[in-house]
Amino acid sequence: MDYIKNPMEIERNSFEIIQGIIDERRPGYVFRTQTEEKIIKRAIHTTADFDYLDILKISEDAVEAIKKGLLEGATLYTDTQMALSGINKTKLKSLGCEIKCFISDEETAKLAKERSITRSMAAAERAASEEGTQIFVIGNAPTALYKIIELKEEGKLNPRAVIGVPVGFVGAAESKDALEQTDIPYILSKGRKGGSNLAAAIINAILYTL
Repeated sequence: MDYIKNPMEIERNSFEIIQGIIDERRPGYVFRTQTEEKIIKRAIHTTADFDYLDILKISEDAVEAIKKGLLEGATLYTDTQMALSGINKTKLKSLGCEIKCFISDEETAKLAKERSITRSMAAAERAASEEGTQIFVIGNAPTALYKIIELKEEGKLNPRAVIGVPVGFVGAAESKDALEQTDIPYILSKGRKGGSNLAAAIINAILYTL
C-alpha cells in the first residue's frame, strides 16, 4: 500500500484540506487574528469537526493572556491525564513552564471524600493553594470549571486564563456559559462538544506560536 508516512507531511496536508473545506462550505469566512486561525484550525484538525468555526469562543484578551503567562513560566493545570499527555512538554520546558494534574493523587481522592465533592473540584482547590502564574486546561469536568469560577469569586484563585472545553451532557454547556460571564480570559466551546484532546490542541496551538 502506498500512503503518506511523514508526520509533518500528514499534518501539512491535513491543514490544506481543512482550508479547502472552509473555502467550500464557508466562503468569505474570516478569522479575527492569525493566532485564532491557528487555534480554530488545530481544533478542527484534532476533532474533524467544522462546528468549531462557530462554537469555539475566544475572549478578547485570552490569547495575549495565555501567551504572557507561558512566557512568564506559568504552571498549567489539567483536569485529566489525557489532556496532560497531549500537551507538548518539550515546548513547555523550553519556556520554563510546568504542567500538573492532581486528579489521580491520593491527596485529591481523600479531599474529595472528606468534602463530598468530585475529584476534579478537589484538584482545583489544591491548585488554588499553590502560588505563581496559573493557566487551567479543562477538557472533561464541568465541576472543575464551576469550582474555578467559585474560587475566583471568593478571591482564592486568580488564573491568568482558562481553557474550558468540557464535553458531555450534565453541566458541560452550562459550566461554559458560566465561564463566559466572568472576567477570566477564556477559550471555550459552546454547547456539549469539547474534550481533553481539544483542550490539549488549543494550548498547543498557542505554544507553537511562541
